[in-house]
Amino acid sequence: MSESRQVTDADPVALTGYGVYVPEEVITGQAIAEQSGVPEEVVVEKMGVREKRVCPTDGDNVTDMSVKAAEQALADAELDAEDLDMVLYHGSEYKDYVVWSAAANVAERLGTDDAFAVESYALCAGAPLAIRQAKSQLLADAPETVLLVSASREEDLVDYENEASSFMFNFGSGASAAVLETDPANERARAVVRESAALTDGSFSEDVIMPAGGSREPTTHATVDAGLHTLDVPDPDGMKERLADVSLANFLDVADDALERSGYDRDDLDFVALTHMKRSFHDLLTEKLDAKNYYLDEYGHVQSVDQLLALDEGLARGKVESGDTVLFLAAGTGYTWAATVLEWRG
Repeated sequence: MSESRQVTDADPVALTGYGVYVPEEVITGQAIAEQSGVPEEVVVEKMGVREKRVCPTDGDNVTDMSVKAAEQALADAELDAEDLDMVLYHGSEYKDYVVWSAAANVAERLGTDDAFAVESYALCAGAPLAIRQAKSQLLADAPETVLLVSASREEDLVDYENEASSFMFNFGSGASAAVLETDPANERARAVVRESAALTDGSFSEDVIMPAGGSREPTTHATVDAGLHTLDVPDPDGMKERLADVSLANFLDVADDALERSGYDRDDLDFVALTHMKRSFHDLLTEKLDAKNYYLDEYGHVQSVDQLLALDEGLARGKVESGDTVLFLAAGTGYTWAATVLEWRG
């Protein structure tokens, strides 16, 4: 454990509560293997999916899951929805409806009074960036209390018969929420938000797409019949080769930058909450960072929900303690790598 830093008036933003939610329905690695034709050992050991949560067709839309996680976060922070000034949704773009504000719906269903609602997208890199964005807005503007919500059920968009999209077979469903406030000196503070870092390599921006349903290829009977409404990777080998050249370095760059900006280095890092990825790369990255971690092989990859899922499991297993330096570390197609440092207080 690193030496705890003294919280002062210079520490202006705190995380005061969080919540996570996952649906009850489970699909196992064995079932994924049977649907895809990929050997079970590859799905479970290489892809790192013992099982994951999936949503029923008639429930657990992203707003439903976001509300459930948000209610937990507000209870954890000992706040009512009326205390919120801002609701920021940073989850999947695959929502209840197309071209629609999930944030506004969540705010209404929670019963906020004067809060405004806004959305931010960085795909699977969303959690560290949403915290960074909310912290910046809290410091620059009038809001004093922000609720961050995220949810994903992009598992719906995965075609297990499409070998080109196999790296997305780990997509699972769930939601998370966190409350940020501008008064870290209060006794409800769970963590102090430190600094962040991020970088984007836009050369990957068209490597993962859903071919139809957007303005380039609007939805028609023909696109539906052709199966163009699931996620696809037009050049999987090319993407894998190019990503292998930069991914580890970019993960470490944003991690080191965020730690340095926060007054730390890798020696001070205690726990990293990391995006779910294939097991070998997870092990390599966490070995480089030399930090405790939790591998989400019973959840799969739940977009920008991963970081709070990993933190929650880390806390439950005694891997995170008061005074620890915690790093939210993520990457999302596009391709963006992002990191945010939290000083955990308990």
